[in-house]
Amino acid sequence: MSRSNTRIIPADAAGIAEAAALIRAGACVAVPTETVYGLAADATDAAAVAGIYAAKGRPAFNPLIVHVADMGMAEELAQFDAAARALAARYWPGPLTLVLPHRGTLPAIVTAGLPTVALRMPAHPAMRALIAAVGRPLAAPSANLSGTISPTRAAHVMKTLAGRIPLILDAGATAAGLESTIVKVADGCTRLLRPGPIGADELSAVVPDGPAAVEAPGQLSSHYAPHKPLRLDAETALPDEYLIGFGAVAGDATLSADGNLVEAAARLFDLLHQADESDRARIAVAPVPAKGLGLAIRDRLARAAHRG
Repeated sequence: MSRSNTRIIPADAAGIAEAAALIRAGACVAVPTETVYGLAADATDAAAVAGIYAAKGRPAFNPLIVHVADMGMAEELAQFDAAARALAARYWPGPLTLVLPHRGTLPAIVTAGLPTVALRMPAHPAMRALIAAVGRPLAAPSANLSGTISPTRAAHVMKTLAGRIPLILDAGATAAGLESTIVKVADGCTRLLRPGPIGADELSAVVPDGPAAVEAPGQLSSHYAPHKPLRLDAETALPDEYLIGFGAVAGDATLSADGNLVEAAARLFDLLHQADESDRARIAVAPVPAKGLGLAIRDRLARAAHRG
């Protein structure tokens, strides 16, 4: 597929219908969610899921998040205990992924051979309409080459996946700008596997929390990496750095001039893309407080800075 064969079309009724037809035929399509743009394929079709790995250049051991339309679809795929039901009731549809024991109804390629599956019920109307139109759960990691900056706009998808997929549905910038919070539920307790829009304090108000673990999508240390070296907690820029500011640190562009963490999260990947495309050799990012949503932002920045 040549670069010119990847099209961007509106995520309206006609676009959803075209995307659904492609997915039912075994293709991968980029679609907006409330977190980032996802690369969706039929989760019940092993060959289609393999197409996701091929398009992203994604390691085969890294499992995928499966998006569902409702609890009925979710319970066909995974076992829910009382804690999982409580979290789903509180935060679905929304930016929460639950890692649960699977029922063996999905191809092993989706779960990378693990005994668990990562499930999310998205809130974005385009993604919800697409799942309904396909009538099947959709595997959908972020719509970018593996290890690069996650996409919050259709243009970001086109930058790394042009020529690799046939279609990108465009609904403008995503609202949250960060990938979903990932929680493993086991024995009535939760383990926060990846920080995100829903904080640990909010989760622990629903069920007890537990220790962190590395068992879910989005946990490779080099995730979200720009092409350029990135320095954290920078108060000023070095001569060859593009400085992303926050609060009192202005920079070349700012996550949030008034220190608003919600605004910062929504702008994070957009500004990393902007900095990566600048004429500077390096990127620096101003200090972001390690509290609330700042924990998720710092998590993404730490992974972006890791060039192991």
